[in-house]
Amino acid sequence: MRQTGLALDPVMKTSLITLYGKALDARRSPSLLHDTMAAEAFDKLGADVAALGVSPRMALSAAARARHFDDWAAEFLSRHERATVLHLGAGLDTRVWRLDPGPGVAWYDVDQPEVAEVRRRLYPERPGYRLVASSVTANAWLQEVRDDLPALVIAEGLTMYLLPEEGRALFRRVTGHFPSGVIMFDTHNRLAAWALNRRLRRISRTPMLRWAISDPGELERAIPRLRCTAAVSALAAPSTAGLSRALRAVELLTRPVPVLHDAGLYLRYAFDGTAR
Repeated sequence: MRQTGLALDPVMKTSLITLYGKALDARRSPSLLHDTMAAEAFDKLGADVAALGVSPRMALSAAARARHFDDWAAEFLSRHERATVLHLGAGLDTRVWRLDPGPGVAWYDVDQPEVAEVRRRLYPERPGYRLVASSVTANAWLQEVRDDLPALVIAEGLTMYLLPEEGRALFRRVTGHFPSGVIMFDTHNRLAAWALNRRLRRISRTPMLRWAISDPGELERAIPRLRCTAAVSALAAPSTAGLSRALRAVELLTRPVPVLHDAGLYLRYAFDGTAR
């Protein structure tokens, strides 16, 4: 593939890797996401796959993760025809088009200005959708979001890159902005974050993972308004099982050792009694 001229800083590189995984998945049979829009966007960018430094198998895990959060999000939206969705650190994801929410949903994708600019070049506008060009940890952007509806907050592939105090402050602001809602995100436990950072130091000399959560109760204690309603090992998620037999074998072998089996977690929290 030809070079795009995109600056592959860590933010943009992560966005391209996850888009690459969804593009690969769109060309598989069976496909998890059927995200032909992602495949078209990746082809349009003409990204240099070698420069991304990720294997196809690893990239495909992004599609499996996205499918899990799509399913959780679809559950929420089936119960709330009128809602606000915050997709934090949206990257180049096309979730709003995959889920195609109804007219009662106000959907906000939030990401850094450089990512937002690429999104504007790739994707069309749609009713009820707004792209917010801002760091998620900034304060001002949330004041522009309507606060009168139940909220679905999706932070897929984001929290581990924040400092713990940044992440907790973000979730406090969000839960304080809405009457009720659900927050869903993925995380690593401390062992996994340590191991991944060791690998990253060898590759880029820079550890990137800064916030690890080993116990879902940690966030409940830090933010009492939150109540954990689901904690799923990334290895055991139904969407992951379809990727390869090898991953299924790893899941079975690590099941007796929680620190290994739960190295990656998909977490969901409700606040103020929102239905699961």
